[in-house]
Amino acid sequence: MASSIRVRATSNGDITEVQTLIQHPMDTGLVKDAKGELIPAHYIQELKFACNGKDVFVANWGTAISKDPYVKFSFKGAKKGDDLTISWTDNKGGSDQTTAKIA
Repeated sequence: MASSIRVRATSNGDITEVQTLIQHPMDTGLVKDAKGELIPAHYIQELKFACNGKDVFVANWGTAISKDPYVKFSFKGAKKGDDLTISWTDNKGGSDQTTAKIA
């Protein structure tokens, strides 16, 4: 199965810019389906970015994040060719992880 995480990480001098799109329903548990029944909550609880094994960004999320979240941030301390690992876990025990090379 293909990863739910798409990432682009580019280094410009000592700053690395990361852009990530994650495919996930991010259901709040408050919305009803066509039959009028509540759609159970299903959302990412933890999102982590690690560069060469060291966490550079960690987010603890809840139901307020929209479907298919987009995350963009910058950090210092990486160089071209370094590994950036992105992982998430959700409230139903689902998870995904991918690794990208910094360009």
